[in-house]
Amino acid sequence: MKLAIIHDYINQHGGAERVLETFMEQYPEAPIYTLISNLNKMPDVFKQAEIHNSFIQNIPFSQNHYKKMLSLLPLAVEQFDMREYEVVLSTSSAFAKGVITNSSQTHVCYCHTPMRYVWDLYHQYMDELRNPIFKWVLPRVLHKIRLWDYATAQRVDHFIANSNNVAKRIKKYYGRESVVIHPPVNLEQFSISDKIEDYFLIVSRLIPYKRIDLIIEAFNELKWPLVIIGDGYDRKRLEQMAGSTITFLGYQSDEVIAQYYSKCRGFILGGEEDFGITPLEAQASGRPVLAYGKGGALETVIEGETGLFFRDARVSCIVEKLKQMSTIQFDSNHIYQHAASFNKQRFQKQVHQFIEQVHNKGVQ
Repeated sequence: MKLAIIHDYINQHGGAERVLETFMEQYPEAPIYTLISNLNKMPDVFKQAEIHNSFIQNIPFSQNHYKKMLSLLPLAVEQFDMREYEVVLSTSSAFAKGVITNSSQTHVCYCHTPMRYVWDLYHQYMDELRNPIFKWVLPRVLHKIRLWDYATAQRVDHFIANSNNVAKRIKKYYGRESVVIHPPVNLEQFSISDKIEDYFLIVSRLIPYKRIDLIIEAFNELKWPLVIIGDGYDRKRLEQMAGSTITFLGYQSDEVIAQYYSKCRGFILGGEEDFGITPLEAQASGRPVLAYGKGGALETVIEGETGLFFRDARVSCIVEKLKQMSTIQFDSNHIYQHAASFNKQRFQKQVHQFIEQVHNKGVQ
């Protein structure tokens, strides 16, 4: 079975890229196609891979401004010639699933979410725009991309959703059924510490829909220590909000992040995630999670056993749950065992069995 992988962008190391790494390990001979890559921002394993970039890579200033080329991205992904492969595995939250395949090929899409900024977060993104030219032009561009996104979802032969949460969106926006296979957590990367230090932890991109501002307000009120790892365009605003007990560390290596996971009092997830790998990474370190009670966290956190939920996105609710969390003696080993059920071997086996099944059925 000759297989190729196509991924949206390889220029930041987030949850989707961790899934891509797992696919690369599972299918080491598979070439990888992507719209744009910046391997200086990626782990070494990507520098050793066979990566094919789209023509966007060669446009001047595209590394920093590819998002301003939205109208070109559908064309770019459709230019990839995939005819030599029996199976195309797309890993997508945007454009990769739009690759063109023929009737003799099997296209399986591992969908992290339908494109957020044309569907469920469309109005939020519009509200955040300040440039009047963008505010006038972008709705017209996104309307065309929305039509393209729906049309290309019909090209996919089989969808795998990363959560029940995303499966519902695939059904709503694309009218397609999907099988759910939760992403894996890399258990070997994390460990339980016998020394817990006095801080709570956030690991996240610093962008508005993550709702880190609410968490900062809660910790300002409590005057409890909070460490925030990650970067993003909302960082300056968040730093201006933060009180003296809140520390921003910016980007950190996986090794440093693992140390912070293992010693924190608890991990905080402020926004609604499609799935959300960071709560599982915290639990793989034996640490409890306080998460917003919507989205993917409902599938990874067991209330009262591995963490708690705040159901209302209000500072007072977060403060109340943080106080409650500090009174509970969570069992670190029990938390770890729950995270271990999301192991990589389980994920790779389920994905491989699914691809084999649908491909063999398609060639009969």
